[in-house]
Amino acid sequence: MLTGKQRSYLKGLAQNLDPVVSIGKSGLSDTIRKAIDENLEANELVKVSIIGESELDPKEVCNQIAEELHAEFVQAIGKRFVLYRQAREKENRRIILPRSPRA
Repeated sequence: MLTGKQRSYLKGLAQNLDPVVSIGKSGLSDTIRKAIDENLEANELVKVSIIGESELDPKEVCNQIAEELHAEFVQAIGKRFVLYRQAREKENRRIILPRSPRA
């Protein structure tokens, strides 16, 4: 689970990202899930957009994908949302999250 500080850090990184996956009229298909999964493994932080007249709710879709792919919801703004998942392989890890203060 991300802390508020970590989520804020990731939001800052996501500002400069372009959406790499787009969800269209056909909705959330296995191909879309696979593309998001591959991008999370390669980049750890992924911005996704919902295009067209799709009636999908970005927060609902984001939470569903996050649960299925064991990722973390970062933010949803308009028809875009951001997911984070630390890469499984240490050599692929690009993002170092700020540590949470010890209690």
